Amino acid sequence: MKKLEIKLTRRVKLMLTSFSILSLIVIAATYAWYISLREVYITSFDLKIDTNLNLLLSLDGKNWDNVVFIDEFTYNDPSNVYEGNTNAWSPVGLIPMSTDGTVDINSSRLKIYQKVGINTTAGGYRLLAQRVNNTGANERYGYIAFDLFIKNFSNKNYTQELNFLTEEAIYLGVNSIAKIAEDGGVPGKGIENSVRVAFAQIGRVIGSTNNQDKITSISCNNVNGKPSIISGITGLCENAVIWEPNDLKHVEGALKWYNESCLKRVGSNIDIPSSYGRSCSAIKDGVYYPSYVIHKNITELDNVDIYDGAKFNGYLGSSSYLKEITYFTDTQKNLPGLLRSPIFTLAPNSITKFRVYVYIEGQDIDNYEYAQDGKRISIEFGFTKDRFNEDDVYIPEVIDDIWKPVITIDPPETEITIDKNSLFTPPKATATDKIGEDSETDITEDISSRVKVTNNVNTSVSGEYEVLYEVSDLANNFADPIIVKVIVV
Repeated sequence: MKKLEIKLTRRVKLMLTSFSILSLIVIAATYAWYISLREVYITSFDLKIDTNLNLLLSLDGKNWDNVVFIDEFTYNDPSNVYEGNTNAWSPVGLIPMSTDGTVDINSSRLKIYQKVGINTTAGGYRLLAQRVNNTGANERYGYIAFDLFIKNFSNKNYTQELNFLTEEAIYLGVNSIAKIAEDGGVPGKGIENSVRVAFAQIGRVIGSTNNQDKITSISCNNVNGKPSIISGITGLCENAVIWEPNDLKHVEGALKWYNESCLKRVGSNIDIPSSYGRSCSAIKDGVYYPSYVIHKNITELDNVDIYDGAKFNGYLGSSSYLKEITYFTDTQKNLPGLLRSPIFTLAPNSITKFRVYVYIEGQDIDNYEYAQDGKRISIEFGFTKDRFNEDDVYIPEVIDDIWKPVITIDPPETEITIDKNSLFTPPKATATDKIGEDSETDITEDISSRVKVTNNVNTSVSGEYEVLYEVSDLANNFADPIIVKVIVV
């Protein structure tokens, strides 16, 4: 078998020259959404993005550069962004919102929810929420939204159809950070821990396209409830990838607020004290806690508490209104070398339209009453096509990766029979990729996060279905796919 040659090198300038960086400064009095309805004001917002030679950026689909700028005054200036844009600069400031990243396929906008009222309960606070009506001509107040067009250059061919196996990985820069601003920020309040940035891929065209109207008109292309390819525009509109900075950081005030007010929930009616029991398990700094975000309107009759969730008060009865979602966190961003995962992928030789949202997640555990005093927030983030950074001392340079990855499923059965209308969970898949050899030992990495699962099983209709598992490595070697036959009887 031919050996893979590996060269160990140091790269000390990589991230300084090759990732795009976004600087965001928000001066705000940001308030916990489930405690108060006070207004929040922003007086400054600046955006700067840099790229390397493999990427170009645009705010209008016409003018491309390695650097673009956005601030309060250029947000809707026709000379800086395209006419008819739907950029959202909120004059009332950042009002804590909640979203699971679902994109409305009809409007190509993020589905986002806002608190509409509050009452205390014996073990927390009653949660009421309503979806923000942003499906019309403009976004609504309370968050920041803008279109960003990314042109990706590559030596691969453009693929019009959605095929993640051929796409190229984009990584979040390790220098990305959300913090209290040095000028005007108040440390120790924790509001920076509730910041979220959502990246929604709306659609794409081939990178050689120079028709501005076509580029700016990229949308989900809703056909029978599914994104489609129309006139060379590929609609995407999968759930947005949401970055959660400071996922392990929690301030003392937020910890005390939760530990003193949260009680285990044992009953469905939150208006009676008997629905609550002993204190919730204490939370502490340095540990990750999920956000149970809102994905459905919540009324007073729904009996939803802000602390509902398996990891907090233990109550599962609100799962139709609240759901635990998977963020792209700082922990993932900071993994070294081969352990680092991409935040998203881009088709080679493409122009992709992103809808970017910057908001405060009201369901974050650090979003408590006194977080309002944090005021000025500073955010910096960037992207790179380079997997390794200056802190990765030893970096393998793959010269000839000839090995295809291997998929494994658990349980390993390739034929499953289930009853009609029963719950079906596809076998869990893992994937291992050999990337080299060192003497007698294979060098491998876990690429389970790249496994694509296509599940079309309809348990309400008897018949035979297939679940397809596919994966490719970074050298574009494809694994032998696994097909699981599912028989619904």
